[in-house]
Amino acid sequence: MITIRGRFLWIMTLRLSASLIFRVSPLAHILRCRSLLRRLWPATTENKGWREAKATKRRTYLSAEFIALYVRCRIKIWTKILIPVSACMIISLLFTSCEKENESDKSVVKKSESSTQPTNSGWIAMRETMVKQLRAYKITDKTVLEAMGKVRRHMYIPEEFRQDETAYGDHPWPIGHDQTISQPYIVAYMTEKMSLKKGEKLLEVGTGSGYQAAIIAEMGVNVYSIEILPELAEHARIVLKSEGYDRVKILTGDGYKGWPEHAPFDVILVACAPKKLPEALVDQLKENGRMIIPVGEKFAQRLVILRKKEGQVIQEDDLPVRFVPMVHGE
Repeated sequence: MITIRGRFLWIMTLRLSASLIFRVSPLAHILRCRSLLRRLWPATTENKGWREAKATKRRTYLSAEFIALYVRCRIKIWTKILIPVSACMIISLLFTSCEKENESDKSVVKKSESSTQPTNSGWIAMRETMVKQLRAYKITDKTVLEAMGKVRRHMYIPEEFRQDETAYGDHPWPIGHDQTISQPYIVAYMTEKMSLKKGEKLLEVGTGSGYQAAIIAEMGVNVYSIEILPELAEHARIVLKSEGYDRVKILTGDGYKGWPEHAPFDVILVACAPKKLPEALVDQLKENGRMIIPVGEKFAQRLVILRKKEGQVIQEDDLPVRFVPMVHGE
């Protein structure tokens, strides 16, 4: 049971707390508590029975006042302090948990990215495996195989499309803008078929990623390449320069027109498929020059090899293939 002294101390504490909550002067509550103290302990000269009756009445009054003040303070504490503080704590905990989740997600992404991107030795091993596969496919030209083993194919695949299991796989792979990088076998096959010699001048139509241009440049051939899509042409320029093949010249333009300013060419290699043979490209072929080009509809394409001898064009059909279509410029 709470004594009168204990009630007084409770009231004084609550009033001091209330002064902070209700913005009332603490001095007023202290003075109020002093007057309550005098009424709780009246003078000893008073009659004992009267004193007890008055004390009982005052205790009842103090109890009611104490309960009312206590309830008011609790309500104010909950509404002005505890509820806002609790809300702030909950919000801060939510933000903290979200930040931790984001950090964990980022760490998982970084780990997955690092796990999917091999080390330099890993890429080298993949290239060696690719070259072994090309030998199994009867690619025998030593210069072509050396170039295929040296040029870093994964660098020509835009980073958002690059994956370790696909960079050196024997299949085409998307590079954006509905275009693909050709499968290594087709790159090696077309290059070998042209029997390239160091110092020759070659026109490539369909730069794409720049990979085939790099292979040919690695063999000591002077490469002029045309790409109709500005984004891919810029990508190829940047990658070829960073990989040390900055002597490759790239034109953003219509491949059907060729590159008359640098004609005639010893070799023309076309990496996209027109429906019929472009006459402008045949005209830009040098005497004794060679051309390899896929021709035909989407599902009925075939590699065609042309050789110009004494003003005559000799045509030879070769492998069935499937390339992206050759697009006319505006």
